[in-house]
Amino acid sequence: MPVSRLAHIPGIGVDEVGDAADAAANPNILRLENLDTDVPPPAVARLVTHAAVEDDDANSYLPFQGTRSLREAATEHVSAITGNHYEPGSQCVSVAGGLNGILNVLLATVEPGQEVVICDPIYAGLVNRIRLAGGIPRHVRCVPGERGWVTDPAELAAAIGPQTAAVLLMSPAMPTGAVLSAAHFDAIAGPVNRHGAWVIWDAAMERLVFGTRPPVHPGSHPDLASRTITVGSASKELRMIGWRVGWVVGPEPIMKDIGLVGLTNVVCQVGIAQEAVAAALRDPGATQDVAAATQIWQQRCEHMLGQLDGYPCIRPDGGWSLLIDCAAMGLSAGQASQRLFDRAEIAATPMAGWGPSGERYLRFVFANEPIERLGDLRARFDAALA
Repeated sequence: MPVSRLAHIPGIGVDEVGDAADAAANPNILRLENLDTDVPPPAVARLVTHAAVEDDDANSYLPFQGTRSLREAATEHVSAITGNHYEPGSQCVSVAGGLNGILNVLLATVEPGQEVVICDPIYAGLVNRIRLAGGIPRHVRCVPGERGWVTDPAELAAAIGPQTAAVLLMSPAMPTGAVLSAAHFDAIAGPVNRHGAWVIWDAAMERLVFGTRPPVHPGSHPDLASRTITVGSASKELRMIGWRVGWVVGPEPIMKDIGLVGLTNVVCQVGIAQEAVAAALRDPGATQDVAAATQIWQQRCEHMLGQLDGYPCIRPDGGWSLLIDCAAMGLSAGQASQRLFDRAEIAATPMAGWGPSGERYLRFVFANEPIERLGDLRARFDAALA
């Protein structure tokens, strides 16, 4: 029997499908289950990492809250997107990846029994961390349509009430690829301030938007800047998954508490990785680098959507993954996942636990398989599901 804090925390499914694919040792399996990518990290990040291996200062616990250069690079990055100035010494701490940062922020802002507003469907790892911190997820619908996923700003605002500790937002969201707009921030500004809630902004994918729309950020809203905590990561945009470095940037009063949680939780981030992340953030070609990677992923997404025309796929507006509505095909997501694995050599993750509506969807990651490997995707689907 698990301890009570684990009673409502299931797994995320990705590990089970990934383990099955690894065990099969079959190179023909399309690995569409996990948020990895074959697009390499920035060259400067690799060079600086190699140098750090020989640097004794990088082989250290200290400083616990992250190197000064990393905190400067992170605050410069968030400042450029929001238009606000953040002090690296008092308004930023480094964390061991974005999800470590999310948990630290939740532990510093949520009293047990308070609500955290979050969309549905959404990544199970975010929902599970809300519960691990003692919070209660308050889900707001993200509705699929012909043009993608839409969250109604009024519904999002209406979910914020006296029991709300925080609103946890992500854009593009994982796994839907749904993109928020200024209308959502306008809608939530009043209730967030009225109820003293925090806006926790998961910035892991904020620049991975398809098309020409610039990234949005609640911290740029004049009525939300003082209530917004940004959690960023090098894993998605910079493709530095194995480096395990992220950052939290926010108002000075709450940052001391977030830093204390971090010191008590993971203690510090990877020493030999911090300077590489700082260099990647500050590189003059960083914006073009992220845009080029995003274009590759969008091309793969469009290829998959074309291959699967007629299947109930919902178009994402960004990110790394797209969803298919298995219930519309008369299947559970688990059944569809198993059929694709057994009959079509495709690994894909069913989304049980990814919000109340997650059980009807199967997730496909288009970040890790080149188009050349996706040429027979339609034939594989038809063999398994038609």
